[in-house]
Amino acid sequence: MRGDWTQRARAIRRDAHALYLAARDPRVPWYAKWMAVAVAAYALSPIDLIPDFVPVLGYLDDLIIVPAGMALVIRCIPTDIMAEHRALAATAANRPVSLAAAAFVVTLWTLGIGLAFWMVFIR
Repeated sequence: MRGDWTQRARAIRRDAHALYLAARDPRVPWYAKWMAVAVAAYALSPIDLIPDFVPVLGYLDDLIIVPAGMALVIRCIPTDIMAEHRALAATAANRPVSLAAAAFVVTLWTLGIGLAFWMVFIR
């Protein structure tokens, strides 16, 4: 069962990246581009229909509205174009991850927070 959920999560992540790529493609109809932007804006927006601090319902709207919006946008994009962008998104997901770069970014953030703490509280 866990493997099934993992597969679904990867498919949603791949489709989200494919929608990003498709929204920049000139062959995609303008209404599909606008719907893709609207779904992405809703997913990333701090303003929700139901605020996240409401128990259960706060996250339930994100779990229903965002995938439903993605499914609607995918239906508006021609299948051959969507298949092309899904393939591009899948190859991008399979690229190796640089752990050294991640460690560098975490180190920079840690140093920045430490410096800010020192400037505010110790100095």
